Amino acid sequence: MKSSSKIELNIGILGASGYTGVELVRLLTLHPNAKIKFMTANSHAGKSYGEVFPHLGNKNLPNLIKTEDILWDDVDVVFCALPHGTTQEIVKVIPTSIKVIDLSADFRLEDVDTYAEWYGHKHYAPEIQKEAVYGLTEFNRENISKGRVIACPGCYPTASLLQILPLVKDKLINVDDIIIDAKSGVTGAGRSLKEASLFSEVAEGMHPYGIAHHRHAPEIEQEIEKIVQKRIKVNFTPHLVPMNRGELITSYLRLSEGVRFDDIKDALINSFSSEKFVRISSDNVIPATRHVRGSNYVITGIFSDRIPGRVILVTVIDNLVKGSSGQAIQNMNLMFGISEEIGLEQQPLFP
Repeated sequence: MKSSSKIELNIGILGASGYTGVELVRLLTLHPNAKIKFMTANSHAGKSYGEVFPHLGNKNLPNLIKTEDILWDDVDVVFCALPHGTTQEIVKVIPTSIKVIDLSADFRLEDVDTYAEWYGHKHYAPEIQKEAVYGLTEFNRENISKGRVIACPGCYPTASLLQILPLVKDKLINVDDIIIDAKSGVTGAGRSLKEASLFSEVAEGMHPYGIAHHRHAPEIEQEIEKIVQKRIKVNFTPHLVPMNRGELITSYLRLSEGVRFDDIKDALINSFSSEKFVRISSDNVIPATRHVRGSNYVITGIFSDRIPGRVILVTVIDNLVKGSSGQAIQNMNLMFGISEEIGLEQQPLFP
């Protein structure tokens, strides 16, 4: 491990005016090794960052620029916080000496035909897809540390896979009977103007969306299939909750033959006992989104179902931090030999 104090990283951010972009900036201003060299936001080009986001106006940040005005000199790593479908073409022009951490879905699905099926257009950079590394930090450290292009997981897959993968690896659950009930704050839908995101459309109510065809389902399936070496389908249903940030995943799982509830509990505790950000809650303590708000932490609760042979897992994350920008910075730290917790040690906000 390199000495963190001796490393200075020059950073570029593509799409610094979206929710994940501004969250990157917020976190990176607290990172002792990070120096932001440029930030793009085509609709705000020429403005100071404090003019667009006054809460960060006291930071010494560069003005926002257009993508075509980027100077790639002396940049070590670029975060891509652009909308889905726009990153593939841009990554092709980034010099190969620069590491790329993509927060969009453009490189998450390894099969380009699967990507085209779920995202409605062909993959524009299949040659780069071959070198992209799936950035679920706790389960892919070795490959991330060696990678040049990191595809950060979606927020729903992050929370879902962190609770399920240890059980799949130990063959403790039936992978043909996975039910994932997911709920997220409105920031998960992005910052662009959409009728469905208007205050009067989301306040004082909750609704499911993408039933049986949400794009995060094949991403979850892909990572489970790598372990079990067969095709599977998960039952995944997301819901929009009238809160700004936060995510809660409730999974209903069937135990493998002969597996006991305590085996599930032991497997998860053992899997994450040395992790900096993943916690297993105490018995009878139910995780809530307010327990992780504004932080990079993950909390999972384990509960025995009243239906024999089943278990219920509840996992909470902040969708903008561990589910996006925080995990991206955790991956950056790993790529450059910096302790993973650097820049991410903020404790959750309560209430």
